[in-house]
Amino acid sequence: MRKATLLSAPIARVIAHMGHTDTLCIGDAGLPIPTDVERIDLAVIKGLPRFMDVLEAVTGELCVERVTIAQELADKQPAFHARVMEHIAALEAAQGNTISVGLVSHEAFKERTGHCKAVVRTGEVTPFANIILHAGVTF
Repeated sequence: MRKATLLSAPIARVIAHMGHTDTLCIGDAGLPIPTDVERIDLAVIKGLPRFMDVLEAVTGELCVERVTIAQELADKQPAFHARVMEHIAALEAAQGNTISVGLVSHEAFKERTGHCKAVVRTGEVTPFANIILHAGVTF
């Protein structure tokens, strides 16, 4: 049995196969997922699992150098956006690097999910609670 904290075999497999600059999306329950991108569906009921819990688990395994979020998250969900940014700041401290944050329109965000290795669907029902994580390197 693995010692790592991430228990989801599908997510752990995707992360293990990622290289520098590959991307992984964590999305809310309503984010459309392109048919040619792997869907890892964790949603059980509304709110379960929560986006922030999944983000914390994934970033415990994945080295992140950059993130992409929709401008609408910052504009329409400022409290949620602040929580995401607090997590990114803590992740920067833990990893010892700077994580750049790219803001794009929600429409552009949805287009970018088509280039992700996978999209992890959560039970989050906060609108625009989505993030694309760009893999960094640990050396």
